[in-house]
Amino acid sequence: MADQDAQSPVGFEPPALSVLRWDETPEGPAVVLLDQTRLPSEEVELVCADVPALVRAIRSLAVRGAPLLGIAGGYGVALAAARGDDVARAAELLEQARPTAVNLGYGARRVARSYGAVVGKGAGPEAASRAALAEARTLHREDAEASRRMAQYGLELLAELLPGSAHRLLTHCNTGALVSGGEGTAFAVALGAHREGRLGRLWVDETRPLLQGARLTAYEAARHGMPYSLLTDNAAGSLFAAGEVDAVLIGADRIAADGSVANKVGSYPLAVLAKYHHVPFVVVAPTTTIDLETADGTYIVVEQRSAREVTEITSSQIISAGSHGPRPAAAPSGAQAYNPAFDITPPELVTAIVTEEGVISPVTGVGLAELCARSSQVTIS
Repeated sequence: MADQDAQSPVGFEPPALSVLRWDETPEGPAVVLLDQTRLPSEEVELVCADVPALVRAIRSLAVRGAPLLGIAGGYGVALAAARGDDVARAAELLEQARPTAVNLGYGARRVARSYGAVVGKGAGPEAASRAALAEARTLHREDAEASRRMAQYGLELLAELLPGSAHRLLTHCNTGALVSGGEGTAFAVALGAHREGRLGRLWVDETRPLLQGARLTAYEAARHGMPYSLLTDNAAGSLFAAGEVDAVLIGADRIAADGSVANKVGSYPLAVLAKYHHVPFVVVAPTTTIDLETADGTYIVVEQRSAREVTEITSSQIISAGSHGPRPAAAPSGAQAYNPAFDITPPELVTAIVTEEGVISPVTGVGLAELCARSSQVTIS
């Protein structure tokens, strides 16, 4: 098992990651992304000069993570407006790129509404384009602030659940600055604990088959000098049995009205393990991830990804090669594969949901609705 202890000087903070930005290039406006398929071996930017290029980047997971997808959706609509493309069609294409991540559609629709409102008042294309970009930038700033507040609420919750201890936290997939306008969701809570000297160990699930934990969460943990250890997903049970996990922290791609949580596949088994071993299972997500129009988990559309991600060997180098050239086989030729991108955790297995508006515990539909009533960011179609 890979193991990394904090080695950064006290008080050291690495420069913030530039994960997604708007750029005015000599060729015209573009959305510029840190290509996450190339991490951790290379930090390479991907320039998306139009919406089809951005859609391809979203589908290939060059840009990923629910909050950041919302920001990408917003900037994508602004890009269409700046180019003079069909804004309504651009918003539709972006929303369909990854159907489970509700933030993506939220960001695209929100910016499209701002554009439409200005057009409806008789403004010309340039004014409407400026309004779209301003709204996308506002969404970006709001997500950064939401990240900060979630970290604060999450730390307060950990102090209540785990008083007087150096927390041993297990996380799944990647929920840091690579998914956010700020420092992330669940990872931001763990990072806050590290800064306060209250992180004993961050257990990082590899998150198969595309290794978002191994490639991305470990990358972020190492940048911050956090004490972390990497484990295969199916080793988590032995950690729980040994009493080495104090709490589980995960993010979410969609939260239904009853509190059911869609997150990276492998989250549900962790919730079952946590319940059996009496370990808190905490979901950290902004209110933009809450979908009040989806009644419960059975109505959440779960994205099914290519069988190749399971039947062929994947590494950062191979993933970054995309579809160019053969990849080593992990299964016999013609093998079928079941490869859902997400699974659904029912609310009775969730100890708490942490948002920028506060904490819901116990997790109930009534509690979720009350919290959402306090927020102007609730996802409504």
